[in-house]
Amino acid sequence: MSEPKIAFFDVENAPSLGWFYDKYKENNIVAVEQPWFMLSFSWKRPKEKKIFCHALPDYPGYSKDKTNDKRLIQDLWALFNEHDVLVGHNIQRFDTRKANSRFLNWGLKPPSPYIILDSLKEIRKISYEDSNRLGALSVKWGFGDKLPTQGWDTWHGCINGRDADWAVMKKYNKIDTLRAEEIWSRIAPWKKNHPRMFDAGCPVCGSLDVHRRGQVRQTLKYQFNCQPCGHWWTAKP
Repeated sequence: MSEPKIAFFDVENAPSLGWFYDKYKENNIVAVEQPWFMLSFSWKRPKEKKIFCHALPDYPGYSKDKTNDKRLIQDLWALFNEHDVLVGHNIQRFDTRKANSRFLNWGLKPPSPYIILDSLKEIRKISYEDSNRLGALSVKWGFGDKLPTQGWDTWHGCINGRDADWAVMKKYNKIDTLRAEEIWSRIAPWKKNHPRMFDAGCPVCGSLDVHRRGQVRQTLKYQFNCQPCGHWWTAKP
């Protein structure tokens, strides 16, 4: 069995542009002038320092149409298609669905099947935190905060093609991907039935420093415990 290809990733998108009468009332958007589009995505391989980032200004034709994300989305589709496991924070509810929306928009076929490992989903199962947000967990666990931005001004600057804001956005996107990897490294050993990431040893970290603890009652399986990361799993010896 070959080891799966794993990618940590994060996407950033522009909001939709619409018209409204009263921002304090629900269902008040009377028209959408410009639907949302993707601004950038970043990704990295496990335990590698290099973080890749793809953004709209990287592609030909950006100066003529700053909302056309076709080539960006084709590269995002390739990322999904080439990896067996996608990992990130809130990617099951947000990032992968946003990506799918743009895949459908540009008439792309479904990418090859992949496993989603979502740290937001897992932390809600195993712990009760004051906040499950990526930045809050990163600060609490000593990894560092998300990159500060100018908030909406940064997104607005990117939408309008300002180079300085794009530089911030790309760095922000990369830092989010790094934080996602750090958060997952803390949570992964706690995940029950974690997919096997390595051919031998611990399914989570690949260590061969594994102890067999005892047989599971009325089965041929045993409990195993990884000494470096602490993960527990059951398997036949």
